[in-house]
Amino acid sequence: RPDMHKTLAMAVLLAGAGVQAQMTPIGLWQSVDDGNGQPKAEISIAQAADGRLFGKVERSLVVNSTSDPHCVLCTDDRKNQPKVGLEIIRGGKKAEGKDVWEGGKILDPENGKEYSLRLTPTDGGRKLEVRGYIGAPLLGRTQVWNRIR
Repeated sequence: RPDMHKTLAMAVLLAGAGVQAQMTPIGLWQSVDDGNGQPKAEISIAQAADGRLFGKVERSLVVNSTSDPHCVLCTDDRKNQPKVGLEIIRGGKKAEGKDVWEGGKILDPENGKEYSLRLTPTDGGRKLEVRGYIGAPLLGRTQVWNRIR
């Protein structure tokens, strides 16, 4: 039955495309607090027309936070802006031949510092290694974010 084989082949192609599409930082992610391992925020990452990434804090998951809800320590155009809605990822493009996005910056709204950025989807795209560093990638820290969608 040629129609059945065609349908099966299409289903396999679509399933493969779905898996492949998940190996990207684009989506909604849950960040985790380095100190206590608790969910910290939901961050959406999207891609601009030029291929560069941008990401913003969609909502805070911290209950009874003592930190200021504004980025008081930021030093650029984000100074004193609300942390929810804040663009914390700017730039970054897919490295040729690898499932790694680099060349961008990530802002830590708690201390106002901006770091060089490397994003690496792992676990079939269900997790995202977010590496912030100064200078060489060895000098920094990595967080693992969990995909929401």
